[in-house]
Amino acid sequence: MRTLVITPTYNEAENVIPLVTGVLDQAADLEALVVDDGSPDGTSALVRERMTEEPRLHLLEREGKLGLGTAYLAGFKYAMDNGFDQAVTMDCDFSHDPRYLPDILAAMADHDMVIGSRYIPGGGISNWPFHRRMLSSFANLYTRVLLRLPVHDCTSGFRCYSVETLRAVDPFGVRSSGYSFLEEMVSRVHRAGFRIGESPIMFEDRVAGTSKINRSEIWRAAFHVLHTALVPPKLPPRKP
Repeated sequence: MRTLVITPTYNEAENVIPLVTGVLDQAADLEALVVDDGSPDGTSALVRERMTEEPRLHLLEREGKLGLGTAYLAGFKYAMDNGFDQAVTMDCDFSHDPRYLPDILAAMADHDMVIGSRYIPGGGISNWPFHRRMLSSFANLYTRVLLRLPVHDCTSGFRCYSVETLRAVDPFGVRSSGYSFLEEMVSRVHRAGFRIGESPIMFEDRVAGTSKINRSEIWRAAFHVLHTALVPPKLPPRKP
């Protein structure tokens, strides 16, 4: 199975090389794709330099901040166009530790999508203040109830999809380009009848750099989940 690990970046010069090195160290058949949104801190230059000695590392450079969801879509298209069987998405700030990749990929043997979950036995969150824990828990409960999802962690960006599943649910039709992209993708996969699994992870706050999420993005995500529940997007027909 050829697996592409997609890592969106914006101003992640402190993290990007240690992160992709940790990813590629997990297995010889893994490849990594950095999707950089024109980082002014030189993130892409560091990746280009590392690519000269690491053929499994790839880079897509974009002209500016175009949104997390569109970065995932660019990575999905790269995976589809280049013959990969699976696509993993993960953050570049080490809140998603590469050491969990083997377990997530192993769980793909019985599923079409596997989420690195903070909210199942063995998972958890460290280094977060109480209010952030409560906000995350509420966001997941809100999403699970409104979208009727049999998933404990709907907002985790650490996840693996089979490319076959991506082709079937048409991620390019997702109506959000922000963090609510994650919730709509889970909803699409579930509504299309694919098998979703969860593998425990310990989520840790970023080790360097600054968070990209803000209050306005949280409100947009909440509204988009409600809109998705009230007006579900049409899915392409499943092939027999």
